[in-house]
Amino acid sequence: MYALFDEAGKLLTGRILSESDAALQVELESGKRVKVKAALVLLRFAQPEPAALLQAAEALRPQIELELAWEFAPEAEFGFAELAAEYFQDPPTLAQQLAALLRLSEAPHYFRRAGKGRYKKAPAEVVQQALAAIEKKKQIQAQTETWAADLAAGLCPPAVAQQLYKILFRPDKNAPEYKAVVHAARSTHTAPLLLLQRAGAIRNAYEFHWQRFLFDQFPKGVGFGPLPSLPPLPEGLPLAPVQAFSIDDSGTTEIDDALSLQGLGSAEVTLGIHIAAPGLAIEPGSALDEVARQRLSTVYMPGHKITMLPDGVVKAYTLDAGGARPALSLYLRLDAATLELQGFETRIEQVPIAHNLRHDQIDQGVTAAWLQDPAAEAGASLPQEVLALRAELAFLYRLALHCKARRELVRGKPETFTRPDYTFELQDVPPEGPTGEERVQIGTRSRGAPLDLMVAEAMILANSTWGQWLADCGVPAIYRSQASLAPGIKVRMGAKALPHAGLGVACYAWSSSPLRRYTDLVNQWQLLACARHGKAAALAAPFKPRDTALLAIISAFDATYTSYAQFQNAMERYWTLRYVQQQQIGELSASVIKDGLVRADTLPLVLPAAGSAGLERGTPVRVRLGSIDLIGLELSASVIEQLARTAPGSPEADALEEDGEDGAPELAPALALALDLDEGAEPEAEAQPEAEPEVLPEPAASAPLRRS
Repeated sequence: MYALFDEAGKLLTGRILSESDAALQVELESGKRVKVKAALVLLRFAQPEPAALLQAAEALRPQIELELAWEFAPEAEFGFAELAAEYFQDPPTLAQQLAALLRLSEAPHYFRRAGKGRYKKAPAEVVQQALAAIEKKKQIQAQTETWAADLAAGLCPPAVAQQLYKILFRPDKNAPEYKAVVHAARSTHTAPLLLLQRAGAIRNAYEFHWQRFLFDQFPKGVGFGPLPSLPPLPEGLPLAPVQAFSIDDSGTTEIDDALSLQGLGSAEVTLGIHIAAPGLAIEPGSALDEVARQRLSTVYMPGHKITMLPDGVVKAYTLDAGGARPALSLYLRLDAATLELQGFETRIEQVPIAHNLRHDQIDQGVTAAWLQDPAAEAGASLPQEVLALRAELAFLYRLALHCKARRELVRGKPETFTRPDYTFELQDVPPEGPTGEERVQIGTRSRGAPLDLMVAEAMILANSTWGQWLADCGVPAIYRSQASLAPGIKVRMGAKALPHAGLGVACYAWSSSPLRRYTDLVNQWQLLACARHGKAAALAAPFKPRDTALLAIISAFDATYTSYAQFQNAMERYWTLRYVQQQQIGELSASVIKDGLVRADTLPLVLPAAGSAGLERGTPVRVRLGSIDLIGLELSASVIEQLARTAPGSPEADALEEDGEDGAPELAPALALALDLDEGAEPEAEAQPEAEPEVLPEPAASAPLRRS
């Protein structure tokens, strides 16, 4: 005697060895013996053999028309044997009963299970909905197969092209577009990205990187949409008795900071550090604040940028020359002889901006010798306004050297800036931004050059002074700190005024770039409260001690700023590889920075090089360049010659020693499509936060975000 029973939804058969009222001992075809509850047994039979019975039932099963069976089925609950009797004959054969059971089990849209071997007809409207869904699924499957065939043939269906970045980076694995790509990739044994490239879904590499970034960070587009009108400029602000000047690059539109000096030639000199004050117009919680908080920072890349604030706000508050601009000013009284700080004051005022000096126009002429020796001539021709400011610039340079030396004393080691910063200039960029095909020129600017150093030290002075003042007033702010210069100790963001070992200051609060960084705008609101209310500012400031909103801003900014930095690094790498292509560079001199990885000497390029494994760090080599992948941002190379080593103690050797000081690994390009390739650089890179007006301090690594 045999039994057919239901075991966890699966039909099994076996020979009955013994049974009681409640259970049976059954031997399966495999020889395994199992105990089966009597309630789970659906059929008992002596003939035919189980295999023959199943074969006969499988042959009968397709003959049962589901729609007809549904019409014949009783309205009340029924068993499979009852349906077999209605559909075939009464009494039905064992094969017919089993065929009915198999057919009922595979048609839940017609029949709902009501127990072991028991079913109930689904309502007519449910059946119609289910049939429509099944038909739709068949159509989607057919469409998916058609799309997959097109992709395999090198054609990209429009529906797949529209979902390209979602498919690649944030897929819905149930979507037919995603399934089509997966099916085509498997059938052609091709990686999905390469498959889509061949099918024409990716127009060019630049568009791929740009659209990927927009998909991730700006899914609704980069436009600001309708915004309320900007509040009028504040009235009644006192006019500062200064003639301030800024130092930026020619392409800079968000001019956040300017400098002034009073009392030159007297015993006490007053340094004015003037910061654009959009915080006077943007109220916390307002529509403009929401815009800034969503973006958190301006995004910079060669030839283009996405501003944090709308153009109207930038134009109203940027420190353009030719008039007085609203500003938050820090006045530092300094002993002219010793340069020691005698006191400071913060004012909200209108600041006359006399000049906007531009690095790229005057850097070559404003040399250390010209600033320190009144008889020296400029390194290059300088405009009249710069010549007129020689005394001011000379004092600022002297002060910058003094501040730097004082910070280095606290740091316990000097800052070294031996590797240059690279600049990217694209030719004939369309108004809407680069296409990726422009000619690119890569230039250099020495880190720590006089003008850079002046602005850097002034901003460090402002950010550290204001940071301490906020703490003294009991007003929370957003600080950057670094516990020590030990390997692995990174710069952190938080709401406490803690030391910054990399800069050598007691505390450091970003406050000098409110037009392009949300943290600085937040700190400006706090500073405005201090300027207006003094020691009572803790009650009037927008953010109170232990404010969870402030902590949320810190967390969001840190993540977003890091993503922006990674994208900027990816775009700079893209344009570096384009430069290599355009200049047809076949060989480069480089230095080994770790096993299998080298850094080019004259380009911002880190790349793997065959033959460099096992060479000592700092070994100079000559490499031959191979193929370039602009999608993966990869460049292969091989060592063809080992060059003479750089003498210990030289600037080049110092640069190599600095690299990787914090112990962080340098990321190989092949492993990081849009990651910072310079992550292992020195933790003190933030020491130049504003010296290069293109440079913002490290978000998670030393490679800076750049202003254009």
